[in-house]
Amino acid sequence: MTVGAQAAILTFDAAGAVRHEGSEVFAAMAFHDGYLSEFAGRQAVVEGDRTPTRSVGKVVDFFVAKPDDTFPRIDGLILKTKAGLRYSALSDVVAFDSKGTIVLRSEPLEPAPPESEALYLIRDLFDKQIVDVDGRKVVRINDLEVANTGGTLRIVAADIGLSGLLRRLGTGRLAPHLLDRIPRTLIAWNNVAPISDVNPSNVRLSVSGERLSRLHPSELADIISDLSARDAARVVQSLDDETAADAFEHLDSDVQRSLIDDLSTERAAGIVEEMDSDDAADLLGELDDEKRAELLASMEDQEYAGELQDLVKYEPDTAGGLMTTDYVWIYPHRTTDATISKIRQIGPESEFIYYLYVTDHSRKLLGVLSLRTLLLALPTAFIHRLMETDIVSAPPDMSAEEVASLIARYDLLAVPVLDPDGKMLGIVTVDDAIDAIMPEKIAHSLPRFTRQREARVAAG
Repeated sequence: MTVGAQAAILTFDAAGAVRHEGSEVFAAMAFHDGYLSEFAGRQAVVEGDRTPTRSVGKVVDFFVAKPDDTFPRIDGLILKTKAGLRYSALSDVVAFDSKGTIVLRSEPLEPAPPESEALYLIRDLFDKQIVDVDGRKVVRINDLEVANTGGTLRIVAADIGLSGLLRRLGTGRLAPHLLDRIPRTLIAWNNVAPISDVNPSNVRLSVSGERLSRLHPSELADIISDLSARDAARVVQSLDDETAADAFEHLDSDVQRSLIDDLSTERAAGIVEEMDSDDAADLLGELDDEKRAELLASMEDQEYAGELQDLVKYEPDTAGGLMTTDYVWIYPHRTTDATISKIRQIGPESEFIYYLYVTDHSRKLLGVLSLRTLLLALPTAFIHRLMETDIVSAPPDMSAEEVASLIARYDLLAVPVLDPDGKMLGIVTVDDAIDAIMPEKIAHSLPRFTRQREARVAAG
C-alpha cells in the first residue's frame, strides 16, 4: 500500500468497500505494505462534477473512535485546512491517486473531534512507549502498519525498528531500494494493545493484567522499571495485588518508593500486605514515618501489620532485617501422620516448607525437622524423636555477611533467627541471604523461595 508506488488508483464506494481501478486493489495488497507515515503530509483534494480539482488541505493525523479493539479501525482523517483542523470520514475518501494525492468526495466541514474525545494516531502514538508482551520489553512506536480488511482500514502492527524512522524521514520516496534492504521490526497489534482511554498525555498501557501476570516477576519488574513514572503506576494499577507484590519484590528501592507515592494508600497497602514479610519490611523501612504509619494502618490484616512494624526496627543488613516470619512451626507431641495431614491443610498458605520448626507453646525453638525426614518416617513416629536438636541459628543482630556464611557453611536452605531466650523470631532463607551480599540489580533478578506474603503457619 505504498503511496505513489503504483499507477493504479485505489478507490472506495459509498459504503467504504474497495472498487477495482487499475492493476491492483487496496484489499489485495500485502500485509506489510501500508504505513501511516506514507499518508501523513499528503494533499487532500476535492474533485467535483462541474468544478476542477481543488486542494482543501493536508493530512496531518488519523482518528480512531474505538481504540480498545483488537485491531482498531481507522474512522477518518484529520486535515489541516485554512479554516483549521477538519475531520473527514474514511468513507468520504474516493481515491489515492498515483501522485499520492488523496481525493475526497466533498470538502470537509466538520471540526476535528476535541482532544478529550479523540485518539489521534500520530500525535498520541508515534514515539510513545508500549509493552511488547511476547518480547517482554518496553519499546517505542516509530510507525504504524495498516491493512484493509473487508473495506475497513485497521491498525495491524507497530513498527519499532529503524525502517519506521527512515520511512518517516521520507527515505521510501527518496531511496526506496535502501529501505527495502532494512529488515522490518514489527509487533502485531494484538500483542501491544496500548490504549485504554482516548487522548492520553502519555500512552496508557492497557495490556491486560491477566496477560502481564503470565510474565515472570523479574521480567515484569524490568518492564515497569523501563517505563515513565506515570506509565509504571498504570501498569501496576492493572495488576492484582498478588502479581503486583511479586513484581515489587524484584524492583529497586527507588522505583518501589516512586510507585508507592503514585498509588493510593489503600492500593499500596494491599500490595505490601501480599509481599513476603522481609521484603515488605525493607520497603517500609525506606519510607518516612508518616507514610509508613499510613500504610500499616490501612492494612486489613493488622496482626501482620504489627509483625511488619516489629521487623522494621531491625537494621536491613542484619539477620533481623533479612528474616521473614513465613515459616511452619509444629509441636513435638504430634505423630508424623497427624503432622502430614495438618501440612496438607496449610500447604496452600505457605510456599516455604523445607524445614519444620518444632517449638513449645511459648514459641521457644526445640528442634528442626526436614520435610524429607518427616515423609520417610513411620506414620506413628513422634516428632520429638525425629527432630534435630543440634540447631544452627542466628541472633537478630548478626550481620548479613555472617548469616550468608553460616548458611553456606552448613549447606542450609534457611536458618532460624532466635531472641536471647531462644524464641523464634523468623527465618532467613538462602535467597534472601544471597540478596543481601550481592548488588541490588543482580539480587532482584534471582529466583526466590517465597512469592507473596503468607501468615506464619502453625501445624502444631
